[in-house]
Order: sequence, then C-alpha cells, then structure tokens
Amino acid sequence: MELSNIQRVYLIGIGGIGMSGLARYFHHLGCVVCGYDKTSTELTTELQHEGMCVIFEDKADLIPMNFHEPDESTLIIFTPAVPKDSEIVNFFKNAGFELFKRSQVLGLISRGKFTVAVAGTHGKTTTSTMVAHILKHSGVDCSAFLGGISSNYNSNVLYGKNDIVVVEADEYDRSFLTLYPNIAVITSMDADHLDIYGDHSHLLDSFKMFASQIKEGGTLIRKQGLPLEIGVTYSTTEDADVTASNIRIANGSFYFDFKNNDTEIKDIQLGIPGFHNVENATAATEAALMLGVSPQAIKAALEAFRGVKRRFEYIVKTPEHIYIDDYAHHPEELRAAITSVKKLYPDKKLVTIFQPHLYTRTRDFADGFAEVLDLTDELIMLDIYPARELPIEGVNSDMILNRMQLANKRKLGKQEAVEAIKNEQPALLLTVGAGDIDNLIEPLKAALSHV
Repeated sequence: MELSNIQRVYLIGIGGIGMSGLARYFHHLGCVVCGYDKTSTELTTELQHEGMCVIFEDKADLIPMNFHEPDESTLIIFTPAVPKDSEIVNFFKNAGFELFKRSQVLGLISRGKFTVAVAGTHGKTTTSTMVAHILKHSGVDCSAFLGGISSNYNSNVLYGKNDIVVVEADEYDRSFLTLYPNIAVITSMDADHLDIYGDHSHLLDSFKMFASQIKEGGTLIRKQGLPLEIGVTYSTTEDADVTASNIRIANGSFYFDFKNNDTEIKDIQLGIPGFHNVENATAATEAALMLGVSPQAIKAALEAFRGVKRRFEYIVKTPEHIYIDDYAHHPEELRAAITSVKKLYPDKKLVTIFQPHLYTRTRDFADGFAEVLDLTDELIMLDIYPARELPIEGVNSDMILNRMQLANKRKLGKQEAVEAIKNEQPALLLTVGAGDIDNLIEPLKAALSHV
C-alpha cells in the first residue's frame, strides 16, 4: 500500500478517537473521506462539519458508489471494536478490498519519518500530547496522532511542515507493534487488557517487543522500575537518569525542577495539575531535549500546556464548586486522580462518581478498584459500561462496592446521580471512567450551578 496513491478513504468506526484522527489527516491531504459509526457524537458531528460524510446505519447500500471497486487509490480502515458480522465490513471483504487496522496505517504514515512513539497502560495520551505541544509551541514543529482532544489545539491530530511525527502507541490488540520509532517512551506496564492478553506476562512481552523495535541509534525513555533492560530511566520519586524534584503546589499550580545528566531546568510551572502529570512532563521534557528544543522553550511550553479533554479536566472552578473530570479507568489511574485532587483541595470533602469500564476489567481488578476508591470521601457508583463485551454472570459494579470499607457509598443510575448532585451541591466533585460517563458532564455542570 502506497499512501501517496490514496485518494479515497473509508473508515469503519470513524467516530473513535484514533480513527477520527486518521480521518482528519487524510481529509487534510485532500482525500475524499467517508465512514460509519454506530452512534452520532460531538466528534462525528465535527467531522461532518469539516466536510466528511458519516453514516450511522450498518447498511452496505449506504456506502458511496466510488467505494465499490477495489483499486490502489482507495483505502479501507477498520477498528477491531466493530463486530465481525458488520454488514459494511463484510461488504468490503466480499468486494475484494484489503482492510487495514488503524495501527497498520499509522505504521505506514510514520515509516520514513522521525517517529516519537509514546506507549503505556496509562499516561500515554497526556505524555504524547505534551511532547507534540512542546514541539509546536517551541517552533520545532511536528505532526501528531493523539489519543485525546488536545485542549490547546482542540484536535486529536496536528499537521507539521517537517518529518517529525508524534504517535500515541496503543498496546490494545498489540497495535503498537506496527511502529518502529526513533524515540520511544514507555510510561507504565501495569496489568490491563487481560481480555486480549490473558495474563500480565503476555502484556509485558508485548511491551518488550515494542521496545526492541526502536530504530538503530534510537532511544527508549522509560519510567524507572519497569521490567526492561534498556533505556533512559525517569522518575519523580527515586533515583533515575532523569528526575523531577522539589515538586510543590503554589497558588493551585504544580511546580518542579527537572534534571538529567546534562541539563537542569528550575521552577517549571505545569499548566495542568497532578503528581502523575509531573511524571508525564518529566518524560516529555527528556524527549523534547533529545529533539533539540531549548530548556527555556520547554519551560514556556509546559506553562502554556492546557492538557487533554477528559484528562484531569476542570469543568467547574468557582469559589463554591470544583468539578474535575478524568478518563481514569484502571486502579492506578484512579489512584493518581484521587490523590492529586485531595492534595490540591485538602480541606474539601471529595465526592467521586465512578463508572467501571468493561466486565473483564471489573472482574480482574475488583480488589484494586475497591482499595483505591476507599481513598475518596464519598462514592457514587454507576453500572458497568460494557463497550465491546457481553455481560459476564456475577460481574457487576456491586463486586467493587461490596469489597470497599468506605461507609459513604451508594449505587445510582445516571439520572439519579445528577439529581443527587443537584440536591447535595458538593464543593468538590470528581467524575471518572472511560465509558459514556462524559455524557453526564454537562448535566452535572448544570446541576452544580443550580441554585
């Protein structure tokens, strides 16, 4: 497949965060871009406004005629999340098209470019967005494919005028093994996606294989303590090649000092809160230094960084109410979010609304979720968001609730949760989860402003 020949692109699952980034990329190149997704969202509406045709019924007769005959100018991309019995998927297969995964296309796009790939079971979206932002803000420039909507650029894809590309490397379905980066960052290798990998050891093997694919002369930047033999290590809490120290909170902002073997940058002000984001910024700073960005430019860029939508995002910030939303859906991500919120607002009672994501993840980490959610002051638990999975007998959000020590906990429906917040008006609210809990953001925001 030669990407230079491509004139038409059809994406099955176009509304996904990664797929929509590819849609925007090819549309930017002047290709005709169409696609299917099962539901209309704010993101698919944006794609339509940008000039792409999107359908929401899985019907082959809705596919435009210029996508009916396979040729070298037509590219079909699908996400593994789409069911195998999809009518549209089977239309393209039966018509003789070769179907490409998003990750394969990212591999093709990044081939021949200087690639920075950021991987990790958590932290990768914010870290890759930080790297891309530093390169853009400093004028070094890059293109980027991100796993979230950058608040600075209001997009998940950035276009550059040079050969540097920043890619979020996804371990789900071993997707990142299509990449051969010059600089790789690995932020974490916690057990996750066990529905795909079976056990933690197979996940670790995949990360080791990813690390082995770095181009000759390239560099791995990895969090200290990960079970890897190679690379430059970084940490905010222990000895490493690259460190953040003197981490402190002043006037609601996080500050830290960066140090590696050659460079020290004092008093970096981070534009977003969270101890975990100081750690992400440490890795991003090391990558940016390797790409020739000056310490002063890095410092200015990190202060101007506004984060990623749904990654520790302030929804309400008034004297009466603080409401933060976060994508956290793994126990360690929840721990980072809850501990950071409590450190920022130690005098306020924290009410957390959590929506578990996937039956398998709930089953595999019920004890871990219970332990971490006990750190909040009050919990409202929602039902599991199943995503691509069928129910598993005996697995539900009560599995977590029943393991918790916290007295102030309850299970509510979504509308009940909004009503509870409207009635109780908590001073400090955190919503966490990777499902459709983001549909509650606007209703909860309205509920808090209700007097």
